[in-house]
Amino acid sequence: MPWENRLPAEHMDLPGPRWKKGKDGKDFASLAAANPMSAIVSELKASFISSKPVAILSGLGGSAVLGVGPEQAVILNRAAFGHAIENATAQKHWFQLSPEEVFYLCHALNCIRVDSLDNKQMSEIELWDYFRSGSESFPEMYKAYAHLRLKNWVVRSGLQYGADFVAYRHHPALVHSEFAVVVVPEGAEFGNRCGRLEVWSDLLCALRASGSVAKTLLVLTISSSSKCELSSPDCLEQLVVHERTITRWIPQQCREQRCEPSRDEVNREELIIEKESVVFNHWGVILGFTVLSGLLVYRLKFRQ
Repeated sequence: MPWENRLPAEHMDLPGPRWKKGKDGKDFASLAAANPMSAIVSELKASFISSKPVAILSGLGGSAVLGVGPEQAVILNRAAFGHAIENATAQKHWFQLSPEEVFYLCHALNCIRVDSLDNKQMSEIELWDYFRSGSESFPEMYKAYAHLRLKNWVVRSGLQYGADFVAYRHHPALVHSEFAVVVVPEGAEFGNRCGRLEVWSDLLCALRASGSVAKTLLVLTISSSSKCELSSPDCLEQLVVHERTITRWIPQQCREQRCEPSRDEVNREELIIEKESVVFNHWGVILGFTVLSGLLVYRLKFRQ
């Protein structure tokens, strides 16, 4: 039986975004609506594409360090790429990027250049091979990352939450992450990396872990539309992403909190109550009349 057919029922009412509160009472939801992430990323691409800043591979888990000017640093931070390094100077600001972020900026946005440790410019294929040599799961992880980023979600590491990624509706400074993302590859080309969450106990652990930190579990299944070789970034065109959100069904919560009756149901119940009240009053009159009649007959007999 395929893995996806063994998933529990989904699409209960999902919780909305949990916006953070500013110290001066700022409405972060309105601020995010006025500055959509798609516009910020477009601004970043336009700023970077002319100068093509250089990211240098650091050799630490496949990450890289990107140096940019003060204005570009502001845009990079607003777009929520990488983490700023404290030893920034007035002329140069440094950001540490994950492998997925490096390849996204280089491949999808085509707005940075990547140099190796010996300061040689790397092509996309060389960069792909480098990241794959550091982690064999890089193809499916990058596909999942790019899938969410292209939908304007901010994606960060989910290691501290027991997930592959966490997804934010906007900048992490404005809102808490909504989804804990687990990437599940399917297909012979992924080898022994297949089979994640096939055991119910694994699925329940992931579900409990995400629920305990107020996040919805989002499972991204990565499969290929046709046989493909993961040795080249060309395979990204053939990889398909299926999204599934999984939530626990809590009967008490559903019955008492979420399943509020509709207006029609309320009107119907009020009408039923009115009818029952009329029927009750009708029988009350009949019963009262019967009792009074009985008393009258009893008194007449008593007098006789």
